Amino acid sequence: MKYLIACTLAGVLACSAANASELRVALNEDPDLLDPAQSGSFVGREVFAAMCDKLIDIAPDMAFVPQLATEWKWSDDAKALTLKIRDGVLFHDGTRLDADAVKANLDRYRTAPESRRKGEVKPITAVVVVDPLTVRVELSQPYAPLLAVLADRAGMMMSPTALAALGDKIATKPVCAGPYKFVERVAQERIVLERFDKYWNPGPYAIDRVIYTPVPDTTVRLAGLRSGGFDIIDRLAAPDVAAVKADPALQYVEVTALGYYLMSINLNNGAAADNPLAKDKRVREAFELSIDRKILNDVVFEGKFVPSNQFEAPGSRYWDAAHPVPARDVAAAKQLLAAAGVPHPAFTLTSGNSNTDLQVAQTLQAMASEAGFEMKIQATEAATMVQKNTSGDYQAALAIWSGRPDPDGNIAIWIACDGFLNWGKYCNAELDKNLAAARTTTDPAARAKLYANAADIYLADRPELVLYHFKWLWGVSRKVTGFVPNPDGLIRLAGMKVGS
Repeated sequence: MKYLIACTLAGVLACSAANASELRVALNEDPDLLDPAQSGSFVGREVFAAMCDKLIDIAPDMAFVPQLATEWKWSDDAKALTLKIRDGVLFHDGTRLDADAVKANLDRYRTAPESRRKGEVKPITAVVVVDPLTVRVELSQPYAPLLAVLADRAGMMMSPTALAALGDKIATKPVCAGPYKFVERVAQERIVLERFDKYWNPGPYAIDRVIYTPVPDTTVRLAGLRSGGFDIIDRLAAPDVAAVKADPALQYVEVTALGYYLMSINLNNGAAADNPLAKDKRVREAFELSIDRKILNDVVFEGKFVPSNQFEAPGSRYWDAAHPVPARDVAAAKQLLAAAGVPHPAFTLTSGNSNTDLQVAQTLQAMASEAGFEMKIQATEAATMVQKNTSGDYQAALAIWSGRPDPDGNIAIWIACDGFLNWGKYCNAELDKNLAAARTTTDPAARAKLYANAADIYLADRPELVLYHFKWLWGVSRKVTGFVPNPDGLIRLAGMKVGS
């Protein structure tokens, strides 16, 4: 119960009685680097939602809406996007946001050695300052996902003054242009933000201080909410929904997510790829046949989530109905393993250390063992796991992706040859051709056909196994008002208040 220890040592969480303008949020895990260029965790995006405004934001209906850019317009050939920058915006260090600052940030995402955004902004060939409040983003080819990219980390603006001073160490003291500024971070204990009194749109923000605390244990998170130690807990465990609904001091909030949960397989990234699962796609097919996604959903999530095998959710525009979720067939799995010459393939599955992640891993382990798999589970703290996976220090790993409004941000990131989450270094030239073509057209029917072609390839190769699409589940104190859930799962503090 580390968060209680943190309260005792630092007095920051004020566990028994919080100031009315203080919001205490329990996160599922500790974020990785608080730098949009280097971050790769969803919980990092939760903190960024309060701290780092983007050029474009996403409304609850998934429409793109202005934030630091007040308007934008495509060129006739769709190879350039011109953005008008909001006047009067200050970064937390007092530096003024202008077109030069936007260029500095976008160029950093494109070229900095530490940037993990390079794949997302690869089509950008130049960022041109048209005038002090206008930039033109020039592209090598039409790029349909660009608005979605600028509505995420690659659209977050940091102070060029702070970047010049700190460089790739900016995560130690991030300086953005959002409604809340960074105060301190104690790893594994807390991240503290305070309201920025010179924010360009102060009206909707009544909360003075926000404290994020990583609490991987779902039981501890719920206990903290019920005792008044937290005001909001994210990723409420499905079995705990009934307890929250039954507590008159709490409110239950849910929304269908864009995101999904998958199992990444290391096919070609270092020595760890030397195992039967990586070497033979028949073994990967056998593993998929050994599991039942509906059972997984029922056992761990009480049937609340959506069993899925594709990056786009079943029934959505870019989901391919020709490839439904496969049924479990243990006998067929055993036959495939016999044909591959490995009746008892062994591998290690890396999992997050939260209760839910471990339940998923253990359920998969139990099902796969019936087909002959000898699967070990290695529980790892989330940020450490991302680092290890990126370096190839894993055989298979469970991962969550919070989802994006454009399909490219859900598919290519994992399986394109240069996908920034392609930890296992899977690469298929024909697949990349389809993904690249889908980026260059805005016609939904044409894109759907290209993504169907992609599904034909990746569902046969199985570099990643999507397991389910989920819902965002929150437990919220009745003292909190104005919380509007968003399908991207991020807590937006506009309009929120904390009463006594």
